[in-house]
Amino acid sequence: MAATVEMLELRAKIVSAIRSFFDTRSFVEVETPVRILAPAPEEHIDCPLVPPSKVSGVLYPKTDTYLRASPELQMKKLLAAGMERIYQMGPCFREGECGSRHNTEFTMLEWYRKSATYLDIKRDLVELLKHLSSLFSEGLSLGGEIKTLTVREAYLSSAGWDPWEGEWNADLFDFDMAVKVEPYLKEIGGGVFLTDYPPQASSLAKLSQGEEPFAERWEFYFDGVEIANCFTELCDEAEQRARFAKAREERRQLGEADYPLDEEFLSSLSSIGSASGVALGVDRLVMIIARASDISSVRATM
Repeated sequence: MAATVEMLELRAKIVSAIRSFFDTRSFVEVETPVRILAPAPEEHIDCPLVPPSKVSGVLYPKTDTYLRASPELQMKKLLAAGMERIYQMGPCFREGECGSRHNTEFTMLEWYRKSATYLDIKRDLVELLKHLSSLFSEGLSLGGEIKTLTVREAYLSSAGWDPWEGEWNADLFDFDMAVKVEPYLKEIGGGVFLTDYPPQASSLAKLSQGEEPFAERWEFYFDGVEIANCFTELCDEAEQRARFAKAREERRQLGEADYPLDEEFLSSLSSIGSASGVALGVDRLVMIIARASDISSVRATM
């Protein structure tokens, strides 16, 4: 299903409106490499491999590189270098992702703020959605106040179990997220923040303090479709190394590629201090605004 001229014109207006939102709020637009040496090791995210080119250079020596799944690590290095409020909108890639809501190549919007938490970024997203809703109200109606639901509440209500109770089962957690929790969020309808994840599903997120810690992480859904994923960023090098080591071992056990560590990123974490950031799928956002049912209808194709 190819995108029409009218759809591509609408997409351009949405992208322009997003840029305007951040440009008027003291964010600096940045660009980071699409080809990278060391992706973040995540269990079920695979980056396309780019074999060494015949001509080496400063950015791409004669070694394997990868098309990024996210600019996250590179953008955090910019925070460590002293930038305060940054955003980027550009192409990202993931192997084996194809369907009505997935494409191997897609457009990601990410923004980061130093001295911020996931609650600050949550407010940013609400304001962005209000801004877009005011411009494209026929497609994006928030239907009043956006709802917030904790992961514990969602699993107890839809799957009948508490992820904090008993032995952790990652496969069951992921399965019930797909077949029980997300359909439940669709039933609720409209915008929903699913927040406060189990520590085992923390990814690159900081853990809260207290007797029963949770990952300071939320995902935003609209009518049951995931749009964005946010963390209060983990800025502890030792803890991040430990998480990467665990993820690499899980990838090896699954027979997946073992990515090298980004040592520059790891050593830069202590220079960030504190920060929060989010990744938002632009294609899915356009789909919602345009009321489109397939990602191929909102992107230009070959």
